[in-house]
Amino acid sequence: MLSIDLLDPAEIDRAVDIFHRDGFVAIKNALSPELLAKAQAGSERVVQEQLDTIALEDANRGYARYSFGSQIHHPEWAMLIDLPTTLPIVEKILGQDLVCFGGGGDYSIPGAKIQRLHSDVGEFLNDPKQKVTFQDLPTFFVVINFLMCDFTVENGAIRFIPCTHRTRDIPPSLEDEPEWMQNNHTCAPAGTAIIRDVRCWHGGTANNSDHPRVMTSVGYFAPWYNRNEVTAEKMPMSIYSGLSERAQYLSRRIVEKSG
Repeated sequence: MLSIDLLDPAEIDRAVDIFHRDGFVAIKNALSPELLAKAQAGSERVVQEQLDTIALEDANRGYARYSFGSQIHHPEWAMLIDLPTTLPIVEKILGQDLVCFGGGGDYSIPGAKIQRLHSDVGEFLNDPKQKVTFQDLPTFFVVINFLMCDFTVENGAIRFIPCTHRTRDIPPSLEDEPEWMQNNHTCAPAGTAIIRDVRCWHGGTANNSDHPRVMTSVGYFAPWYNRNEVTAEKMPMSIYSGLSERAQYLSRRIVEKSG
């Protein structure tokens, strides 16, 4: 099991330092009991909807392992955009003019096997001299994962490999992965937020429990990272209009336009 510090949301500077060092940082009590209950209800609803239509063997991340896909059109995801427990940390990492690109997450059902280590982004600079790669850039893409249940070794907690967000190495195959990497389970209680540079190597582990292991997410681009990737599912105006002024500004590229 990976030993991590669970930081208080007020420890902003320390959280940023750990993030830049390790490629991720865990924030405890990021969701109040009320918000956690709402997020859990929303994620359970969507999980059931997807399980009703997608068989375990057809799951999009391997047997019994699913990516939520874009869910920012649901209020249980939209409410995560400007949380006072997490947004100040991300703003200090990326800058005040950051952009929300959407939300999703993933879940594994009992029976899911270990997943290969991977990064969530690939090379896009295409330097003809091959001297500069995307790993040489400062953080440009941050995802916050919110744990919907206690993450344990038994239920398939995500494993992270610290300090891999700036490496030029490639993640090993499962066959070549050393045992210490396979055992780097990030165990933390429900309501914890894991703020991560998407380049950091990570992967799911086997779910040997009797319940789904679920985490939701919301993500942000740095203001200078002017790319076209935004969520496939737009945020309805009915959701957007109920957000705070700050959340509306952050969601400016994903709101459903009319007229």
